[in-house]
Amino acid sequence: MIDLNADLGEGFGRWRLGDDDALLELVTSANVACGFHAGDPSTMRRVCSAAVGRGVRIGAQVGYRDLAGFGRRDIEYDPHELADDVLFQIGALDAFARAAGDRVRYVKPHGALYNRIVHDAVQAEAVVRAVSSFASAYDVDVPVLGLSGSVFLELATTAGLTTIPEAFADRAYTPLGTLVPRSAPGAVVTSPEEVAGRAVEMAVSGTVRAIDGTLLEISARSLCVHGDSPSAVAMAAAVREALRSTGVEVGAFT
Repeated sequence: MIDLNADLGEGFGRWRLGDDDALLELVTSANVACGFHAGDPSTMRRVCSAAVGRGVRIGAQVGYRDLAGFGRRDIEYDPHELADDVLFQIGALDAFARAAGDRVRYVKPHGALYNRIVHDAVQAEAVVRAVSSFASAYDVDVPVLGLSGSVFLELATTAGLTTIPEAFADRAYTPLGTLVPRSAPGAVVTSPEEVAGRAVEMAVSGTVRAIDGTLLEISARSLCVHGDSPSAVAMAAAVREALRSTGVEVGAFT
């Protein structure tokens, strides 16, 4: 069994990005924007209510305080301030999740923060500290999603958090197992058929081809399809069908 997650609630005010309702019919976990890189209170409430109604797990997608840059610009942070910002975001989304009848089930960093803490131990520790503080305050298990082999997951494991390694069916990988920067050609895979094929390879064989053809071994308990891609719904549907046809059950990890 493998989880299928997508980034949701990434609009702001009158601006909508992606088809949240359609994706909620396909994914098992929803990474909901918490207002710093995207999202707003009304959007958070709407997506949480819709997720609970469909039995989809709610995750806090925490990011840099960067609405203008959609959280995809690298930012130098005081680690204490970053920890506070992450804790703030988790708590805000948890309020709407609880109002809808559930709670925040996991945390996944977004964009530049996600990529930064693959290798930056200082910022990674700040995120781990924030999640640990939240989990301790409410006495609940709050797993974290991250890139397999990242410093973030290593520190989270050391801190006693449950870690969920994930893989990206719609993103290209470097030979080192990191994501190809979005500014580089071929960084984003847009064909639903290709994305579905990659998802099956990741789930069944535990491998993926890097952008240079290198065969990488990966560990993944969750697969991500980005909700802001124009063909996100078609990709998620193709992934579910491809996994089903090969005998892989799609289900939430929490």
